[in-house]
Amino acid sequence: MKLSKKQARLRRATKFRAKHAEKGVERLCVYKSSQHIYVQLISACGTKTLASASSIKEKNGGNVVAAKKIGTEIAKAAKAVKVTKVAFDRSGFKYHGRVKALAEAARDGGLDF
Repeated sequence: MKLSKKQARLRRATKFRAKHAEKGVERLCVYKSSQHIYVQLISACGTKTLASASSIKEKNGGNVVAAKKIGTEIAKAAKAVKVTKVAFDRSGFKYHGRVKALAEAARDGGLDF
């Protein structure tokens, strides 16, 4: 039986969470829709959201420019809660376009993946 795209993405995301939960490092979790991009900094145990940012307030939230802004915002928020080392959780999305722009902006802001 062939998996749908969504099922395959969810399976990859679950595999990532299970692998990094035992390492004890905070996760930078990304979700993107066609119109917006969302990112959360989740604690190592997975029970608390330490910081979050989204492109909802942006006029064009579904483009690369908005993703770069969100990347810098989450880097500032992570520094505020004294987190520098994170695991980048793409949630099964490919590493290109908006996801790549967000990750590079977060790295430039001082986060270490």
